[in-house]
Amino acid sequence: MTTLENDDLRVTIRPKGAELTSIFHKSSGIEHLWQADPTVWGWHAPNLFPVVGGCLNNQLLIDGKTYPIERHGFTRQSTFETTESTQTHAIFSLRSSEATREHFPYEFEFQIIYEIEGPKLTVTYRVVNEDEQTIYFSVGAHPAFAVPFKAGEAYEEYFIEFEEAEPLETHMLSSGGYFTGETKAVPTVDGNRLPLTKHLFDADALVFKNLASRRVTIQSEKHDHSLSVEYSAFPYLGIWAKPGASFVCIEPWLGCADSEGEPKPIQEKEAIQQLAVGKVFDAAFTITIR
Repeated sequence: MTTLENDDLRVTIRPKGAELTSIFHKSSGIEHLWQADPTVWGWHAPNLFPVVGGCLNNQLLIDGKTYPIERHGFTRQSTFETTESTQTHAIFSLRSSEATREHFPYEFEFQIIYEIEGPKLTVTYRVVNEDEQTIYFSVGAHPAFAVPFKAGEAYEEYFIEFEEAEPLETHMLSSGGYFTGETKAVPTVDGNRLPLTKHLFDADALVFKNLASRRVTIQSEKHDHSLSVEYSAFPYLGIWAKPGASFVCIEPWLGCADSEGEPKPIQEKEAIQQLAVGKVFDAAFTITIR
């Protein structure tokens, strides 16, 4: 386990999946990360690579061949190497191997970089193309934040505030987790507040593909303590909780699940990223507690 610490935060990350396991805010004494109750949802904050969401038939189609791939990819189950660690900064690395090539035939290094400064945690995804051809991938985050923040509070006292007042339209998912092509309006309060309820996610995640907002904030009606996620590099945003659970996931994505129909080659998948030979890809998001 790796620990980062300053006057405001104590953050822990485990080697499996290079996954955050704690974001503790010192002055308030609040643990902001869901503690992975296995009877409800046994993850804290999985990192998603080389796919986001589900692929049709649980397969990737690359250069005419199919490769088995699980929902959200294999890195959340992979053990990362810690290549750098200071009091406030750590780098975790996963390199291509015989095991990864069974699912994703490219040569790569996938780094996850964590850094704290004051009450802000920055998470950077870095992909290095070590292949002799262009590689294609998706990447995303899935952190689950504990709600309510304090004992004695109710989940329904909380809301998500979007940076911009804008109409919210979610892209509907089938029971298998694939996009159906349908959309649905999501009601808000004052144009930018999404009230949290235990039934908000009964039909699966809310998936937004065209937001103007580049920041969302989890807030309470009863006090000013808040947690913001800023995701300027990520065009898609998922918001999800297991119905009835005491958390909400704020999920910046560069990629998304497949749509129902016929599988497409990886380079034709929606929101797929491509990286030329020898190039490096970076995308970061931040979590700030106030």
